[in-house]
Amino acid sequence: MDSSTSSEYLQEKLYDCLQIVRQYDWLINAYILDFYVDNHWEKLPRSWQKHLEHVKPEELSTLLNFNEIAEQQHANVWPLALLALRCKLREVCVDRSQQSNAATVSACRSPLLSHTKLKHVFNKCVKPKKRHEIELMASHCEYSYQQTPVDYIIDFGAGLGHLARILGYGFSRRVCCLEMRPELNVQARCIDKQFELFAEKHLPAVKRATFRRPEHVTLCLTAEIQPQQFLNLIAEAVQREDTNFTFGIIGLHPCGDLAVILMRMFINSPQARFLNFASCCYMKLSTTEMHSKVELQGYPLSRYLLQQPKLAHLSYEAREISCHAMEMYCDRLAKGDYEHLKVHSFRAAAEHIIVKHWLHLKHSGLRSVKHVPGMEFEDYYYKAVQGLEAVHLERTALQTATTQNDLRHWRRIVIFYTLRLMFAPLIESIILYDRALYLQENLCQVKIDAVFDPRISPRNHITCAFKPS
Repeated sequence: MDSSTSSEYLQEKLYDCLQIVRQYDWLINAYILDFYVDNHWEKLPRSWQKHLEHVKPEELSTLLNFNEIAEQQHANVWPLALLALRCKLREVCVDRSQQSNAATVSACRSPLLSHTKLKHVFNKCVKPKKRHEIELMASHCEYSYQQTPVDYIIDFGAGLGHLARILGYGFSRRVCCLEMRPELNVQARCIDKQFELFAEKHLPAVKRATFRRPEHVTLCLTAEIQPQQFLNLIAEAVQREDTNFTFGIIGLHPCGDLAVILMRMFINSPQARFLNFASCCYMKLSTTEMHSKVELQGYPLSRYLLQQPKLAHLSYEAREISCHAMEMYCDRLAKGDYEHLKVHSFRAAAEHIIVKHWLHLKHSGLRSVKHVPGMEFEDYYYKAVQGLEAVHLERTALQTATTQNDLRHWRRIVIFYTLRLMFAPLIESIILYDRALYLQENLCQVKIDAVFDPRISPRNHITCAFKPS
């Protein structure tokens, strides 16, 4: 989605997306945990049941890969309604395919990341997923800086400062890192000093003169903080006596409402010139049901959706499914790597037993048990219910005809979960469209790019916003 997208276009997309949600609420909001308790299988249309019952799990990957034609090596064709749904989802969702923006990324890549010695310092103790994200995010932020130069870049939820380090030392940008955990800021400062000491051995003084050490500030940002308070804190951190400075706001996967706080701070601060953030944890967004003050809630944001609360509603279950790693799950299905999914059937079968004997223990948190080939259900059950009174159940009570029937149909859970996962991009698209429309309603230019590889970083979109000059 580019910056030329109109508000009318976004409103149409939101309406179409939410109409689909309203039609399939019964599937989107279903707990896999309750698959046997509530007999979810029987809620599927008969034509879906009849067809999917005989489909190999490998073939289910077709439903999740919107970029391929739905073909199947089977005597029966896919139910027309299911094919139509898949086609409609492909049409209305934000594209998740990683966009090849090689020219921009190459032009905005720091040479320090290619330095034979120093690149290892940037990558030290950084997992491959995080490395992938911070390198591309840094390039994206540098590109935004080149389009709209600012005095400072403010990194929200900076953690150990890996992203800020690339911007400060690699691109010579002045970065102020905001992190709520003081121990992480202490570690970040130590890493900064270690990098500078190492750089003294491998870079001439003229190169090191361009370094800008990040400022690390301990701050728990809340929705109640006012722009002037925020500006005063930044001014103090960078040792300025005034707040007459410009800045860009960035955030690499701010959790839940933090992404919304970033947007509001950007809109309400005249000095803020650009905004770049990639989100995560949509299930932690506050909603109308949770917040009495509309101006503080995380979803919905746009005036368009705020005026239509019934249409806009997204349940916790819907927001939670939107955060699942669809591409990785699709790949595992396609490879036939689904035997481990039996653990979901074990958990649902255990829930069926627990609810029968101890209704008050419904949806209790059980211990995590990793599935291993050949694991028996009884072994799983007693490990999972440790600490609950359900652990005292006789073994014979786990061998009933009902439980055996549940376990025999474990593939149905794989099918049902796959069908729910089809809607993950739809729910995320609604949240992204709503945010884009909210920013547009506040006179910002907005662009949403699929920057990260979704197989490495499932929440792979960066929302970029600029204020008109």
